[in-house]
Formats: sequence, structure tokens, C-alpha cells
Amino acid sequence: MSSGLVLVNTGPGKGKTTAALGVTLRALGHGRRVLFLQFIKSASTGESAFLDEYAREHPDRLYFAKLGLGFVGDRPKEADLEMAKVAMGEAEARRREADLVVLDELNVAVSLGLVPLGWAKNFIETRPEDQDIVITGRDCPEELCDLAHTVTEMREVKHAYRQGIKAKKGVDYCGPAKPGQGPDLADPAAAGGRRILVLFEI
Repeated sequence: MSSGLVLVNTGPGKGKTTAALGVTLRALGHGRRVLFLQFIKSASTGESAFLDEYAREHPDRLYFAKLGLGFVGDRPKEADLEMAKVAMGEAEARRREADLVVLDELNVAVSLGLVPLGWAKNFIETRPEDQDIVITGRDCPEELCDLAHTVTEMREVKHAYRQGIKAKKGVDYCGPAKPGQGPDLADPAAAGGRRILVLFEI
């Protein structure tokens, strides 16, 4: 039986992908290899710009790919189904190279019928020894929650948007990142043009 952990970030609130990015950062900091695949999503964001740049600079540490066509309605198009097949193929082909696998929006892909539930269950159940998996997205099927060691449900308690405050670049998702906006990893002070102070609880 695998000793790797399975983490699920689900629920209607924001922060599911953000939490997965935090685990990714932690894993990379510990020298682990990460496979980060995004189902459904296609837009370039601040975080995807950073991951793209990091993966180019450190291909032995991180493989990142957006493998979707964007918003999927109640009836997925054939092109959406084909992209989901590509994502599943990438996950299968590259999983052996990773210590941590992040399948972003997999829950939504399953609930929309883009990815068979059986495939998702098998991917989790046959993970290599010590490989950890993070899956995100609202509406996580009960069968996947049952396989997880940790399930976190994000829910809204309070939201700036409901107070009339628009999404803030660099904090919230607020549209695609422009080409060339990614950070210069050779310059530790460059973080998408913003300065960051990180405080750790001891």
C-alpha cells in the first residue's frame, strides 16, 4: 500500500488552487519534483506565468501545463473532451517522474464528464510509493473524498467583492497575465513587479 498522501481541496469558496500552489512551493523548497497539470483552465495568470518560468529554468524540478480550453458549459464540446484525454495522458506519462502530483480542477472535470470517475480513482489508487497527490475543484465526488487522507472544503465567510471591492492584481485572479509579466527568476527582488513580505508562524 502506498504511503503517499492524497489531499483534496474542494468547496464553493476561493482558495483551492491557491492552497495547491502553497503545497507546490513547499515541495519544491524540500527538493521534491512536482508535476502540476491544470484541467479545463487555459488563461495565463500570475501564478501560471511564474510556474511557466520556473519550469523553464528548472525542468528537472517542475513540469507545468495548462491542458484545457477554458469555461465548459453543461454540455462539454468534443474539443473539451479531447483536451481532457490529453491531460489524462500527460498525467499517466509523467507521474513516475514526480514526487508530488497536482491535478488542478480534476474534480470539476469529473463532475462535467470530461474525465471518467474510474480513471481518477485508479490514478489515486495506483500511485507510486511515497507519491503525494493534490486534487482541486468544487463538487468533489464522494468516491474521491473517501480515498483522500485530507479533505478541505473552502467556503466563503466574507468576500471583498460583496463589499464593492474589485479583484486586485497580484492577490486575486483578475484576468490573463500579459506576455513577459512573469518574474525574472535571476532577480530575487522581482515578483511580478510586486514586493512580497512573507511571515512564517514558528
